[in-house]
Amino acid sequence: MQKGKLSRESVLRAVAECNAKGEEPFLAEYGYGKALDYVLVVDGREYHSKAVAGVAHKYEYGRALLHKEFSGGRTGAAAWLKAVGFTVKQVRNPAWTWDEAVLACALVVQNDWRGLPAEHEDVRTLSALLQTMTAHAAAPRGEAFRSPNSVARKTYDLATNRPGYAGKPTNAAKNDHEVIKAFLDDETGMLEVARRIRGLVAEPGFVPVSADDADTEEFEAREGRVIAREHLRRERDGKLKGQKIKAVLKAGGSLACEVCTFNFGAVYGERGAGYIECHHIVPLHVAGESTTRLSDLALICSNCHRMIHRQAPWPTPAQLRELLRTGEDAVESSS
Repeated sequence: MQKGKLSRESVLRAVAECNAKGEEPFLAEYGYGKALDYVLVVDGREYHSKAVAGVAHKYEYGRALLHKEFSGGRTGAAAWLKAVGFTVKQVRNPAWTWDEAVLACALVVQNDWRGLPAEHEDVRTLSALLQTMTAHAAAPRGEAFRSPNSVARKTYDLATNRPGYAGKPTNAAKNDHEVIKAFLDDETGMLEVARRIRGLVAEPGFVPVSADDADTEEFEAREGRVIAREHLRRERDGKLKGQKIKAVLKAGGSLACEVCTFNFGAVYGERGAGYIECHHIVPLHVAGESTTRLSDLALICSNCHRMIHRQAPWPTPAQLRELLRTGEDAVESSS
């Protein structure tokens, strides 16, 4: 038996068997549960993809696969069925990202920490925005992806899980609890984060941000990936970075890290000459749409840049320099 190597005919025979016996008896006979993530679509009708794939092996090789022998997920039954030309649909929508939950929580906070109904204008507006702002692949989206009903449900999850809520809380994800805490710790700051996310999404040419964008994964969650990506774009502006380097050299300075004094040119010679990273000192949810000034930028090495962005609130270069000195003193005293 070549597990997963199926023909269209064997799959269609398994589908026919399911139709003849009925869904519940079919699942019970072969020991399968209902599909949680993927369904097979044949002639407009949905079938439990893992069960069909498992039973199709009976027609292909003489024995159905047991439930425990394979996965029904993206690289298992779903992939096998797609490989022979069938349509497989994901029925569970992707989890809410931090940015999405922040926008929903902003509505809750502005509504005195109460959830909002699906027909509320703000809910419908946010629903339309969420369907465009995040690069969840189009294929995995169910029909209810960030629908007004799903947005309304999220607002109630956030509202009823606030510490001190008198009623029974609804189900909430770990992300939800973290977003709630962020708003309780700094409501004004988080409302500004939400406002800035909306502003960036509304800009012409906005490109949806992937939930697994590796470029922004080490940014503190409070800022979110939409803001983080814009922050990185500004920092990597070659023209602005060049102006900063030119200004430092003209003033008699060197391209040494403002935190640890590491100099790429001094260490790596010609290969490192002229290289340094540029850090935008003020977070974008604070700086907003203001034009970046050279005084807003710091020249730092890659290591120190990572350490600044690793956790909010971001330390200034001077603050990180003090942490570095404290660490060096501790190492020296222990040796």
